[in-house]
Amino acid sequence: MRRVAVIVLASVIAAAFVVQAQAAEFPRAGLVSQDAPLRGAPRDSASLQAQLGRGEALEIRGERGDHWQVWDYRRERGGWLRKSGVLLLPRGEGAGTELLAQLRLARQQWGTEGLGLGLAAAYIQVATPAELAGPAGAEVMDAMGSFAERIADRASLPAAKPGEGQLAAQLEVAARYGLRFEQFESDDGRVQVCYDGEAFRRVLAVAATPEQRARAVLALTRPDCLNPRATPREAEARDQWRQQVLAQVDAAPLPVHWRNRLAMRRASVAASLAFASARRGAPAEAVPALADFTAIVPTELTEDDQAAYADAAMRVNAARWLGTTVTTRDFGPVELALQPGAEGERCVELREAGKLVARRCSFGQIALASASLNREGRALALAAQPLDGWRELWVFRKERSGWQVDVLPPAPAQPGLGVAEFAGWVPGGAQMLLAREFRAEGKYRRSFEVVSLATLATERQAGEPALMAAFQRWSDPAWRGASPIRR
Repeated sequence: MRRVAVIVLASVIAAAFVVQAQAAEFPRAGLVSQDAPLRGAPRDSASLQAQLGRGEALEIRGERGDHWQVWDYRRERGGWLRKSGVLLLPRGEGAGTELLAQLRLARQQWGTEGLGLGLAAAYIQVATPAELAGPAGAEVMDAMGSFAERIADRASLPAAKPGEGQLAAQLEVAARYGLRFEQFESDDGRVQVCYDGEAFRRVLAVAATPEQRARAVLALTRPDCLNPRATPREAEARDQWRQQVLAQVDAAPLPVHWRNRLAMRRASVAASLAFASARRGAPAEAVPALADFTAIVPTELTEDDQAAYADAAMRVNAARWLGTTVTTRDFGPVELALQPGAEGERCVELREAGKLVARRCSFGQIALASASLNREGRALALAAQPLDGWRELWVFRKERSGWQVDVLPPAPAQPGLGVAEFAGWVPGGAQMLLAREFRAEGKYRRSFEVVSLATLATERQAGEPALMAAFQRWSDPAWRGASPIRR
């Protein structure tokens, strides 16, 4: 009997130690690993307490069967979740290493942005200041910024409904971890959602790799996340800041495709700043933008970079006449002069035999250096840039009733990005070569056209100048050698 009592007592003591060991496991930190319902009891038929989104943080206080008993501090509500829907966060000495490995896996999978943000936040909580300032901290901040960008891009899609479904849950989880988003409405009614970039700013302050720094500055200077309602002064200050941010990255150690991305963004920003300087009457030149653009290696552009390359080419091309200080052009039979107009306007006056025969004014930038008169002396083309990234072609034509001026825009659409430029005269005085490129109202197009001078209607066109005999024979040598549209 005594032996049996000793055995029973030993069993009770062992059981007590097991219970204490199990109790010591709680509370534990966990993340919702997939969208899941919070139930009032450990069964699927229990009342629904809340719908939890992937990445939400919870405190695990107990277990029963296949369920965890959890507490949601944000909602101040407890309940039960299936264990398959909860990721237990590691703890102890190797927690940071394990969290970093899980974060890398989440980063490779689309749709796991909320969970990735939760893992990044957990790493920040367990890491030391030295680790946060080192390569691991840079990787975590880079991942947080990338997750936030992916959520914002998904919310900006035309069919997106940020207030519904999984997207709403992701935005809510991101906000819980302190990420902030902005919304901008374009003229066509489209809403652009943008991450404010705080994680990327932190990447630039720690020991990040050159590629991480490049990704950070490109995210911070995105052209589609600029406020379209900004005043000219605000826009110029914003572009000056963008230029300073882009200058923080040394492109030399980067792979060529990352160097291309930096060069495209720098060229675009430099072109915008050149236009802003010219608009307020300060000295302006397009040389920096052209220099950055020529640094691009077209053969190394990725498929994803083609749209950005086209946009950079249009911005640089639109600004390439800025900085020319020509105020008069004498073509013999006719003479052009640039005169001040009313309330900041600039006016072009065309004189024939000393007599004023045509006049047109604009608040934009008019480049007399671009003017070209055809051999017959009855048509003249001139570049004018009314807006940043948008350049028109003014065509002066002599008819029986006298000289008249017409404007050829890059596209018959709300101005976006685009260039319409003179490419040459066809002998005989009846036709002109015109090149157009634009991105506006969701459309992109580049065309090379033969235009009738009598009606300014397009008679023939092609997507490449090599496909048209007129461009092979009569295109202007200066245009062939300098225009980015021929890239």
